[in-house]
Amino acid sequence: MEVKQYQIVLVNLDPTLGSEIRKTRPCVIVSPNEMNDNLRTVVIAPMTSTSRNYPTRVKVKHNSQEAWVVMDQLRTIDKIRMVEKYGSLSEKEIRECKRVIQETFVD
Repeated sequence: MEVKQYQIVLVNLDPTLGSEIRKTRPCVIVSPNEMNDNLRTVVIAPMTSTSRNYPTRVKVKHNSQEAWVVMDQLRTIDKIRMVEKYGSLSEKEIRECKRVIQETFVD
């Protein structure tokens, strides 16, 4: 499946351990397109419909509902875990994701 950065895809995250986000759920592709085009893996941020307003979570609109991109649970997955493509984040949502990634992971 060909994917692009900041697309929303349905991903089977099981099996998981401990406090990792589990089950099949929408996720945002955060790895850059150069990696997505050449590797069999992608870096994703899972989404959830229930969250508190943590500084590492980005509120987005998905399927006409409010959802949260969980930047504190980034993980690398094989593309075979991806089930279906849904759509993409808006430009405003992408900017907010980039801001949270930079604030969280870059000194």
